[in-house]
Amino acid sequence: MKSYAMGHPLNKLIHGCDYNPDQWLDRPDILSKDIEYMKKAGINEATLGVFSWSAYEPVEGEFHFEWLIEVMDRLYENGISTILATPSGARPVWMDHKYPEVMRVDTMGHRNRHGFRHNHCLSSELFRDKVRIIDSKLAKIAGDHPGLIAWHISNEFGGECFCDLCKEKFRDYLRKRFHNDIDELNREWWSSFWSASYNDFSDIEPPYHNGQNALMALKLEWHRFTTYNYADYISVEIDAIKEASLKKDVPITTNLMQRFYDIDYRELSKRIDFISWDSYPKFHNDYETYEDTMGESAFDHALLRCLKKDKPFFLMESAPAHVNWMDYNKLKRPHVHDQFSCQTVACGSDSIQYFQWRRSRGGAEQFHGAVMDHSGSTDTRVFKDVAHTGEVLKKIAQIEGSVKKNEAAVIFEWDCWWSIDVSGGFSRNTKKYDITCMDHFKSLMPFGVEADVISVNDDFSDYKLIIAPMLFLIRPETIEKMKDYVSNGGILLATYMTGYVNENSLCYEGGFPGNGLKDLFGIINDEIDTLYPSDRNGISMNGETLTVKDYAELLRLIDAEAIGTYIDDFYKDMPAITCKKYGKGKAYYQAARIVNEDMGKLVRLLLSDAGINTKDLPSGIEYHARFTDDCTYEFYFNVGEAPAEVTGLKGTDILNGEVINGNVTILPKRYIILRT
Repeated sequence: MKSYAMGHPLNKLIHGCDYNPDQWLDRPDILSKDIEYMKKAGINEATLGVFSWSAYEPVEGEFHFEWLIEVMDRLYENGISTILATPSGARPVWMDHKYPEVMRVDTMGHRNRHGFRHNHCLSSELFRDKVRIIDSKLAKIAGDHPGLIAWHISNEFGGECFCDLCKEKFRDYLRKRFHNDIDELNREWWSSFWSASYNDFSDIEPPYHNGQNALMALKLEWHRFTTYNYADYISVEIDAIKEASLKKDVPITTNLMQRFYDIDYRELSKRIDFISWDSYPKFHNDYETYEDTMGESAFDHALLRCLKKDKPFFLMESAPAHVNWMDYNKLKRPHVHDQFSCQTVACGSDSIQYFQWRRSRGGAEQFHGAVMDHSGSTDTRVFKDVAHTGEVLKKIAQIEGSVKKNEAAVIFEWDCWWSIDVSGGFSRNTKKYDITCMDHFKSLMPFGVEADVISVNDDFSDYKLIIAPMLFLIRPETIEKMKDYVSNGGILLATYMTGYVNENSLCYEGGFPGNGLKDLFGIINDEIDTLYPSDRNGISMNGETLTVKDYAELLRLIDAEAIGTYIDDFYKDMPAITCKKYGKGKAYYQAARIVNEDMGKLVRLLLSDAGINTKDLPSGIEYHARFTDDCTYEFYFNVGEAPAEVTGLKGTDILNGEVINGNVTILPKRYIILRT
């Protein structure tokens, strides 16, 4: 079962931080204390060099790595390993002034000036050459250091460039995509609409803000191209490191960012060895409960973990206190850091890492929370919270390398997200594809059921239940895969807005859901009603009422059974939830968006049909599990506002060694971990 090996010498859970000693090279008194304080906090890893280009190469061709090696040596001598980043996330001033082509062009066609970060053109071969030089030198100098456990490429990729280099690369991408046949592109893009047809690929421009925005397929393909360009670029850095390093087996990652819109992370994940990401939940906001925020965190962990679902992931960044970039930068309340960190491990992480070790005195993130505050004292609430987490991670180190084994899955597709957003119709404000997928994921949690978050390209046979919310864009091969899954005994739920368009955002003919899905679900969707927030409707199902919001499709039955019908409006008594037996399984269709509070009434039926065991959890308890060949680790978190009693527990509490056989009361924002 333990298939994951980072290759690091720690054989324990990572407790680490972003460390920026290059900001303090003129303060040896500060640097001399850092190691002592890291050990006091239980820190066993430091990520170095994330934005250190100007420290490495202050002027073109003049390199300084001495300070880096000295820091890595001191860390290693004190039992602290290094994850070493490449510095390409922020370029030095000299580069932008001498080579302006490396800076991005915005959506209006204007060249950016030097500043901020991630302002580089991915298509610029000049920039790529500069990156190859610095990465190669870094790999030769530090790549065989005994303290090095992983490489970290750049930082939080994001954004777009609309320069002439990217425009030409986009055209080349389209030539390959459409077999160098402009007529094929025109047909697939339906470009005869509003006289938008192209005579040659050289006519095509990116979707500038002041340019062509009426072709849905153009905008969709630009999103895909941006992902393609990021994947192509990251390969440049990975190749440079591997070619120059003496140690070839050091794993490589880059830090991702939850449901990040700009990039299909599944493409990036193919280039890296393990998944790492940066998690910053908006705790204590005024629009959702703490339980909702924790549920959102669990979904994001599942989405990122499932990019490589056979192994744990790394939490590369989190805030030990508050951040400085939200609309409201709220302090974490007592016990929240501890519970969030342990939830991260429960969801499949083998690390807890922070941005950053020590607060910067100036710059954009001078008031971003850090382990060490501006006071320089270890006698702070935040430092004590971090040190406590370090102690917890030592106690539960046996979890390292264990994996998840879930029987349910929710499908999430960046293609669908983009395609729904670029389409007309519906509502600009309530499409919320990513939120809808997350809500379906969270609807399983009260039953003690965890779900993977998967792609249509993943293996469906691993799961007894698959939920496919708003699978708006769907390819013929996915349709056949869904049919095979249900025919072989799977339980499938699809929702409103399923099967409207093909991979080029062309609507399917013959009604929705299109291209053979009517056979699977046994229904035809004739219309979809977009509801105002003040509109009211409901679904009657098995004597219960499910409240409807935002969207309601009007269905005709072919050979499905209506198990739920609308209560109001002119489509009263029409089918709203249907089920069709198909082979050995069942295909359910949910024609309307149901409020979260009522989704459990449908989920209970799905889980029963799928034969998935559920847990009788009290309100406010969140459950997770990790597995090895010979044991299960069960996590119970009280994310509610009152003490909750969990009944029928058996196992050993790995935090204190106590044998549990019976009921346990868990206080709010606390948890227990059982080995069974």
